Amino acid sequence: MKKLPVELRQLEYFQMAARLRNLTRAAERLHVSQPNVTVAIKKLEHALGIQLFDRSQKQLSLTPEGNVFLARADSALHTIHDAILELDDYKQLQKGTIRIGIPPMIGAYLFPRIFSSFQQQHPQLSIYLYEEGSMAIREKLEGDDLDFGIVITSDAAPTLQLLPMATCQLVAGVPSGHPLAAKRALSYADLGTANLILMKEGSFIRSHLFDAFRDASITPNIVLESNQIETLKALIRNGVGLSILLDFVVEKKPGFVALPLDPPLYYDIGMAWKKDRYVSKAAQAFIDFCRNTLIH
Repeated sequence: MKKLPVELRQLEYFQMAARLRNLTRAAERLHVSQPNVTVAIKKLEHALGIQLFDRSQKQLSLTPEGNVFLARADSALHTIHDAILELDDYKQLQKGTIRIGIPPMIGAYLFPRIFSSFQQQHPQLSIYLYEEGSMAIREKLEGDDLDFGIVITSDAAPTLQLLPMATCQLVAGVPSGHPLAAKRALSYADLGTANLILMKEGSFIRSHLFDAFRDASITPNIVLESNQIETLKALIRNGVGLSILLDFVVEKKPGFVALPLDPPLYYDIGMAWKKDRYVSKAAQAFIDFCRNTLIH
């Protein structure tokens, strides 16, 4: 068999540079120096006898040959990654770490009991939680940086396998003394007249609201941003402004009321993972546990 002219490290550097379209950012993500990435890619191009990147523009871009090679490199690296995971399963048996991405509004309310019960059954498994907006979680899943992510299923990519978990309604949290608190439901026009406290960038709910405001030619008045749900609710109770929340995070407490939107808006929430990736024994145990828990 003919010896391959390329190294695994060169493929990894090329893949990251192609994904980010920037050598400096690729080096930062890989935790190496930028010259190391540049030299590795040049050696790869020399070994292949082709130019992979068009460097005539300010932003790095792939040549036609580079696009063809990237598809093959992606496939090869994913296969190697999955093989390593599978061998690691054999070595460590049921030991392992599960990486899960959870949006802040869901993490504090939907998952604590699931995690507690799962760890009682599988004390040898570790869980790493990545708390960020659903859009950022989707990107992490696509980049193989997470095993699972909790996402809005309507926004999930076709490359993801989905396990439905819950259907939630979007509601407006309104201070009890606010003039809008007397209404039975709030329109986007109503929201446009109020001070708003919203989740930060990267939230699917925030993105959806901004699309709705834009379609209605409304400029929202955002006075504060926070990804801390208890902070949002405290700000509402203290009359700072209105916020948009999922119904299951709202308790019946003095200080604010929860009103549905008009028209009402519902989201299906599910657990997602990549269809074409090897599922470790630890990850499969979590899938099976969640499926059985949701069914019962």
